[in-house]
Amino acid sequence: MSYQNETTTAQAVIEKNGAPWAEIKAENVARMRLQNKFKTGLDIAKYTASIMRRDMAEFDKDKTKYTQSLGCWHGFVGQQKLISIKKHFGSTERKYLYLSGWMVAALRSAFGPLPDQSMHEKTVVADLVRELYTFLRQADARELGGLFRQLDAARQAGDNAKAAEIQNQIDNYETHIVPIIADIDAGFGNAEATYLMAKQMIEAGACCLQIENQVADEKQCGHQDGKVTVPHADFHAKLRALRYAFLELGVDEGVIVARTDSEGAGLTKEIAVVNEPGDQGDIYNSYLDVEEVDVKDVKHGDVLLNRNGKLVRPKRLASGLYEFRKGTGHERCVFDCIEAINAGADLLWIETAVPTVHEIRDMMNDVRKVHPDAKLVYNNSPSFNWTLSFREQTYDAWVAEGKDVSAYDRSKLMSAEYDDSQLAADADARVRTFQADCSREANVFHHLITLPTYHTTALSVDNLAKEYFGEAGMLGYVAGVQRKEIRQGIACVKHQNMSGSDIGDDHKEYYAGDRALKAGGAKNTSNQFNNI
Repeated sequence: MSYQNETTTAQAVIEKNGAPWAEIKAENVARMRLQNKFKTGLDIAKYTASIMRRDMAEFDKDKTKYTQSLGCWHGFVGQQKLISIKKHFGSTERKYLYLSGWMVAALRSAFGPLPDQSMHEKTVVADLVRELYTFLRQADARELGGLFRQLDAARQAGDNAKAAEIQNQIDNYETHIVPIIADIDAGFGNAEATYLMAKQMIEAGACCLQIENQVADEKQCGHQDGKVTVPHADFHAKLRALRYAFLELGVDEGVIVARTDSEGAGLTKEIAVVNEPGDQGDIYNSYLDVEEVDVKDVKHGDVLLNRNGKLVRPKRLASGLYEFRKGTGHERCVFDCIEAINAGADLLWIETAVPTVHEIRDMMNDVRKVHPDAKLVYNNSPSFNWTLSFREQTYDAWVAEGKDVSAYDRSKLMSAEYDDSQLAADADARVRTFQADCSREANVFHHLITLPTYHTTALSVDNLAKEYFGEAGMLGYVAGVQRKEIRQGIACVKHQNMSGSDIGDDHKEYYAGDRALKAGGAKNTSNQFNNI
């Protein structure tokens, strides 16, 4: 609804209630309504789900229209990311947020820093979704508040053309609210636990949930060892639990990302149930590492399978876990992906050991033989040593092409001495186009970095501490932080404004008129930044 229509609607309500509401200004009501477009998390989930579905359809038509996100561990981080996106690109189109289970475990648990093993409290995930959208809604309120002030100034100056221009910006305002792809780990329990947690996350605003096929109580980070997968029937029950949660809450376009860790997972806790030869369970069990046994050699407590009329014993570790045959990761990933789509997943996620376009492409090509429109979410993880990996890939490509590599030692390619070399430049060029290449060749719809703000925080604090507590003293902060904020036009240099002080002043004026005691007066030191 337009600014004028909101004002007219509010005026009708005020007039209907007569004299007691005489001091309520319809235009102020309209402003507050526009600053709070999304009243509930479900409003957000429905709105952002439609955005994701639209973007998925556009990607099917044009592979250059892939989407991206950065992981966030605090609402302020997500807010600043979207403010920066709007500042630099003018639009939030195809730019999302990612909620990383790793960062929730490491940074948000009451237990303190935890590994990515689903040991943190379940409720903190939904709490972070809610927090992210609270900060994004405030970003809307702050930016619109600035436009309202500009509108008032143009009117007071009698500049009707400027006032009309600003009102048009208000009517066509683009919100900071974007989709969040939220990590629900392995569901934090059985299918019912998965459903209950999904409802919390959706009610907080999540339109997209990402779930992995690991055992919930044995869950490991996707880039660590010791991963244990579950049979497809168990995983698919959780996929259906997510869908039921979306449908129950009326988010019919909710998006489910099915993640397979099979490429690096060599273990299973459970032998799948087989109802008939060649079914899901039979295929899952076919990947088990087994040995043929004679009945007389069977030991007490052994688990045995009939495989093609032969008695076989799955290899079981002291932990009770069963091993898969070496070298079956690719096949199992493809099988997982095909069956996940059959069970209702909208997008796929394949965890890989290194970021190589050809490996991702080869697996997706096999999946797309069955599901031509299968789309992938890919983790551009900080767990990869991107510099080393791409220098090695470039070195190997040069060797295959017959180029001279005598100036390089492959075992030392991470060395800074190569930073200005041609090989390093070629490797960086591969990194630069990696996302576009993957989207074109492997149908990657969404690229994310799970932990970027974790690493940028550590890096910036390290630099500040080195300078501030060293010889630079206060200049370490002034030159290394504030001056750069000012030069780059970083919004939070006006930190009082970012915290909502100006919004509060506006509201005080709505409530009390000329009697309002406002914080933004002449003695506010933030005025030193007014001309920036």
